[in-house]
Amino acid sequence: MAVESLITQHIDTWTSAVKTKSTTGRGSRKKLDLYGIKKLRELILELAVRGKLVPQDPNDEPASVLLERIVAEKAQLIKEKKIKKQKELPAFCEEDILYRIPSNWSWCRLDDVCFGITSGSTPPKSNFNETTGVPYLKVYNIQEQKIDFEYKPQFVDCEYHLTKLQRSILYPGDVVMNIVGPPLGKVAIIPDDYPEWNCNQAITFFRPIESCLNQYIYMYLRAGLFLKEIELIGTAGQDNISVTKSRSILLPLPPLKEQHRIVDKVDELMTLCDQLEQQTEASIEAHQLLVSTLLNTLTHSADADELMENWARISDHFDTLFTTEESIDQLKQTILQLAVMGKLIPQDPNDEPASVLLEHIAEEKAQLIKEKKIKKQKALPPIADDEKPFELPKGWEWIRLGALTSLVTSGSRGWNKYYSDSGATFIRSQDIKYDRVEFDNRAFVELPQSTEGKRTKVDLGDILVTITGANVGKAAVVEQELPEAYVSQHVSLIKLMDQRLSPYIHLWLTGSHGGRLHLLSQSYGDKPGLNLQNINELVVPVAPEEHQLLVLTKVDQLMELCERLKQRLCDSQQTQLKLTDAIVEQAL
Repeated sequence: MAVESLITQHIDTWTSAVKTKSTTGRGSRKKLDLYGIKKLRELILELAVRGKLVPQDPNDEPASVLLERIVAEKAQLIKEKKIKKQKELPAFCEEDILYRIPSNWSWCRLDDVCFGITSGSTPPKSNFNETTGVPYLKVYNIQEQKIDFEYKPQFVDCEYHLTKLQRSILYPGDVVMNIVGPPLGKVAIIPDDYPEWNCNQAITFFRPIESCLNQYIYMYLRAGLFLKEIELIGTAGQDNISVTKSRSILLPLPPLKEQHRIVDKVDELMTLCDQLEQQTEASIEAHQLLVSTLLNTLTHSADADELMENWARISDHFDTLFTTEESIDQLKQTILQLAVMGKLIPQDPNDEPASVLLEHIAEEKAQLIKEKKIKKQKALPPIADDEKPFELPKGWEWIRLGALTSLVTSGSRGWNKYYSDSGATFIRSQDIKYDRVEFDNRAFVELPQSTEGKRTKVDLGDILVTITGANVGKAAVVEQELPEAYVSQHVSLIKLMDQRLSPYIHLWLTGSHGGRLHLLSQSYGDKPGLNLQNINELVVPVAPEEHQLLVLTKVDQLMELCERLKQRLCDSQQTQLKLTDAIVEQAL
């Protein structure tokens, strides 16, 4: 099957096979990995270097003749002392051959067709400059199969380059590859932005005797098939490819004319992949914009009738709208927002208003202060109209969180000296996920008998909020019995006067458009952070007590539905990924 037919017949598979990827690190801006198109690119390259992408022409000069000419030319250059003779590599045998190639191709080593293959070195810091000199490459400058010299550019002074770094001088057209990873084998061709370049020891370079081979060598290294066979060296937790191994890489060499046809076809098909990628990304972005727009109509509905009308519009297209992890997560956030706005379920005019509940809490708190069972807190400021993010239904009330609590505090500094293999559980910011306390690696502390740390003892029903770090504002209710547990200085401990309120307050704190958004708006410093005043003064929408119970039940039901949707999506994605792999395997 021609590769064009392979692409067009399976176009839906290539474009619909996606994975959610990590969003950490440079270049991780996109949340989705277009797995199908990525595998299509790999397939094109592999077909190319196996001799299956373009037909062979019996009239082409065989690769063996080309190879003989190159070897003779290299020998002459050595004889004329224009290049140095390198240590001879062992001959390869039948067992070393990676796969079968067409009859007019030849296997050789990269060292056979290139000038001396070597890596760079690192000059003293005093020889570097950020603006002038000879451009100096590091591994991070090899991005997406190209040289990205706009990212952290470095230059080495010209004199040092010419006198001390002659061995690793690079010229436009040279092929470079990183030999220290992970990941290993990133490849690029040196552009003609500068007449000369240089590089560090984590990069090796290949300069073919026949300059016209550089595009094919670049393409072969980019395919990465050699990485499956090469022996790696592990150093300091990193995989390395030695320079000797780089010289020894086996190259399936096509006739020169076929190389040109292969490179042209690969360029053509990669352009097609670029177009598919752009169309797929545009489709995903348009889909997400549509979901966002339609869900926003729910939270901005003027009344229950308008809400039902807007929901009917969404429910008619439910199966086509909520088809990505991001869209389902946005649906979950909309459910939380509707819940705390009083729009998720109808109001009952017979419910006792929230003001009665708040009066009971205030009276009980005053009595506990009078009995000296809790400390009197600093007076909270009145709530201004511009602090209220939306209008509440009749019977609801805005209140500051501190008015609902008996204690808002955080852990003390210096607890690390009490770390132990057993003892009391020590809850850190990393133990608080977005909706629960979960210990991936539980920490313990052995506290002395008399310590003010007892102030931060955690009880069932308490609310915990992270107050420092990148994930500031994460909130969880303590739902499991912890015989003895305390919080670190990076965690705020919130004890409510009435712990029956905990699940409802947690709804408000968890929603990205609710309490967490308001807390983040108060964050201070270069690194996100909150203080206890921010927690105490957070405004909270309080519903009638009967309504709270109903809304929590409804939220649980809808969240379970969302999780089932996610599981169905995950199963579908796995099927698409397996189908993609099967098509690739069949094509090879």
